[in-house]
Amino acid sequence: MAASKDKLERDRIVSAASLDDDGSFELKLRPRRLQEFIGQAKVKENLSVAIEAARSRGETLDHVLLYGPPGLGKTTLASIIANEMGAEFQQTSGPVLQIKGDLTAILTNVRAKQVLFFDEVHRLQPALEEILYSALEDYKLDIIIGQGPSARTHTMDVPAFTFVAATTRAGLLSAPLRSRFGIVLRLEFYTDQDLTVIVERSAEILGIRVDKAGAKEIAGRARGTPRIANRLLRRVRDYAQVRGAGHIDLATAQAALKMLEVDRHGFDEVDRKLMLTIIEKYQGGPVGLNTLAAALAEEPDAIEDIYEPFLIQIGFLDRTPRGRVATKLAYEHFGIVPGTKQNALF
Repeated sequence: MAASKDKLERDRIVSAASLDDDGSFELKLRPRRLQEFIGQAKVKENLSVAIEAARSRGETLDHVLLYGPPGLGKTTLASIIANEMGAEFQQTSGPVLQIKGDLTAILTNVRAKQVLFFDEVHRLQPALEEILYSALEDYKLDIIIGQGPSARTHTMDVPAFTFVAATTRAGLLSAPLRSRFGIVLRLEFYTDQDLTVIVERSAEILGIRVDKAGAKEIAGRARGTPRIANRLLRRVRDYAQVRGAGHIDLATAQAALKMLEVDRHGFDEVDRKLMLTIIEKYQGGPVGLNTLAAALAEEPDAIEDIYEPFLIQIGFLDRTPRGRVATKLAYEHFGIVPGTKQNALF
C-alpha cells in the first residue's frame, strides 16, 4: 500500500514541508525585521509601504493573505509584520481548529492591533470560516447562546486586529473569505543568488564555516526554497565535521550532497525514479497519471501534489491532455539520448 502524503513528505530531505526537527532550528534563523528578510523584493516593497502607512495613521494594518509553495517564509513574514507594527503575535492553523468554540475563544481574547496568524487557512472548516466573516469585516462576533427554540444570538465587539493567513492552495479559498483581505501577496521561488546569501547568513548564525563556493553549491540544490537550503546546510555540516576538515568548501558540499543522493538540480531518489520511469519505460510519454502511479506504486494525488510541481516549475515535466511528458531538459539532465538507458545523475 502506498504511504500517505504526509509520511512521504516527512521522509524526504528535499521536502518543502516543515519536518519534525525543523521548528527549533528555523526559530534561530528567522529574521525579525523586514530589512533582514532576504529575497521576495515585490512582497517586501508592498508590505513596507502598507506597514509604514498604517503606522503613520495609527491604524491597524489591513488583513493580509500570503500564498505560494511551502517553505518560502510565509510564517516568518507574519511574525515580521507583528514586529514591524509593534503588535502581539498569535499563531494557529486551519486543521487545528475543529469546533466553533475553538475559534470563538481565540477571537474573544484578541487584543487591539494584534496580529492573528492562520497557517493552512484553506483547511479551515466552512462552519468556522463563516464565523470569521463578520469578525474580519466589521470586527463583530456573533455568539449563539442556548439551543433549540430558546437559542438567541449575542453580538460582541472585537478589537480591531490584523488577520494574516497563509496557504499553499489559494484556489481552495472561498470567494467570501478571500474578499476580506486588503493585501494579497504571492511568494515566489528564490533565486540561487538569494539562497546563497541565506545559506551564508544561516551558517554565520549557527557558527558554521562555509566558503562562497560551498554555500553556492548547497543553494543550487535547494529547489528554490530556504527551508530546504537550511536543512541541507545542517546535513552538510554533519558531514564536514565527521568526514571533512570541519568547514564547508565546494568539495565537501559536493561529497555530502552526493551521499544524501541530492543531485545538482535538487532531485532525490523519488524524483529521479519518476522521471526515469517516464523516459525509459514510456519513451518520454505521454503517460497517464494513474498508469504512472501504478508503475511507481504511489498514490496519484501524491504524484500530483508532492512530486510534480517542482518538476514542472523547472521545465522537466509537462502536463498535457494525453498525460505526462518528459521535456528535452529532462533528457539532457540525465544524459540520456532517446532510445538509450545510459544516465549520469550527478
